[in-house]
Amino acid sequence: MIIESLNSEETRNIGQRLGQKAKKGDIYCLSGDLGVGKTVFTQGFAKGLGVEEEYVTSPTFTIINEYCGRLPFYHFDVYRIESLEEMDDTGYEEYFFGGGVSLVEWAELVKELIPENAVWIKIEKDLSKGDDYRKITIRGCEL
Repeated sequence: MIIESLNSEETRNIGQRLGQKAKKGDIYCLSGDLGVGKTVFTQGFAKGLGVEEEYVTSPTFTIINEYCGRLPFYHFDVYRIESLEEMDDTGYEEYFFGGGVSLVEWAELVKELIPENAVWIKIEKDLSKGDDYRKITIRGCEL
């Protein structure tokens, strides 16, 4: 499925709709270049899960942020992971196969560890359509 977003609020709303549909054990893989809106999307996703924290930020240096909502929300940013062994050190399996929902930014860097039933989301810019335009491709889930 491809969805076009014309501004950050629409991108956030798309994330929120997916978060509302998320179920225990779901894994969402989020990819896109730096500055494309992954954090904005994730903020919406967290809101859809009922996370009430004001600031949902990318865990670039901590690798994983945990939030409480209607289900536990585990937000990974694996941009700085240099090996699959380093990912093992995070205890990712407890998160992936536990009682919450995981969203993994830069998941393509650890794709060997991602279960087959994961939902893949790619956010892309197309400057010919405007600075705020985003093409959001979702595989493995319907909105």
